[in-house]
Amino acid sequence: MTELRFAILGCARICRRGMIAGITQSGLTRLVGIASTQPAKAAAWAEEFAIPKAYGSYDEVLQDPEVDAVYIPLPNELHRPWTIKAAEAGKHVLCEKPLALDVAEAEEMIAVCRRRGVLLMEAFMWRHHPRVVHASRMLADGLLGELKLVKMDFSFHIAAGDWRLDPQRGGGALFDLGCYGINAARLFTGAEPIEIHARGQLDPTGVDMTAAFQLRFPGGVSALLDCSFECPYRNRIEIVGTQLALELPEGVLPPAAPSLIVHKGGSSETIEFPSSNQYTEQVRHFAASVAAGRLLPPADDGLANMRVLQAVKEQVWQGGRS
Repeated sequence: MTELRFAILGCARICRRGMIAGITQSGLTRLVGIASTQPAKAAAWAEEFAIPKAYGSYDEVLQDPEVDAVYIPLPNELHRPWTIKAAEAGKHVLCEKPLALDVAEAEEMIAVCRRRGVLLMEAFMWRHHPRVVHASRMLADGLLGELKLVKMDFSFHIAAGDWRLDPQRGGGALFDLGCYGINAARLFTGAEPIEIHARGQLDPTGVDMTAAFQLRFPGGVSALLDCSFECPYRNRIEIVGTQLALELPEGVLPPAAPSLIVHKGGSSETIEFPSSNQYTEQVRHFAASVAAGRLLPPADDGLANMRVLQAVKEQVWQGGRS
């Protein structure tokens, strides 16, 4: 495989937390630059992380022939315009979740990327962790028996003034946290929901602060999911079959020593996994997909997830089932 040359559009928290290391340590990619609308900030980050280039604008990145792909960690309302601009410039795009503000935006982004012959992948890093791969294999091998439930809770107390409390910017607990539960349910069921029931609590600003929802899938499988910006930190995934139940502590943000708890009857067994950077695994998968010319499983282009997310959001904002 040819080394994929990456640049990052924006100095977001997730870059420091995982994506800079993910790109630089993948062995398949090289981080050639980072951009900010504040040139001094881009320069400071480039110096701190030994990144060769600092760009004073996102457009500078797209004009650089030495950039093959961009990672977009920008606020939600900027995903569509910069994905489209990157695609028009011939750059592959790894875009943070949620892919867009609505289904129409997601469809346009995917259509432009296809027309320009570049790959677009939604950055659900958790899908690529070895623990998730192992759990998926157990499920596929029938060790859980018949799948019945997928459960996820995800919450934390958000700080006042955070941009994710602005409805015009795609704020709300559903877009920031609930999207993970939807993504988990779709991954482990291997299907799309056929029925949705959702309730939630809206902030006076108009964003959803707490939401609880049930997705019903073909074959009698249900997903029970909740998310909140006004509850203590919780982050847990559970996959329940007729024979076994799998619990993933710390859900989509596994610790350095992650574990998978297998429940059977009244007993449980803990499977330990070596430390793994799921951002690195995600970047490797993206590079392999670019080399293949298509998204390789379990990668997701984001459109199907966006369809479910929008349907849940509409019910929450309407005060119940539509």
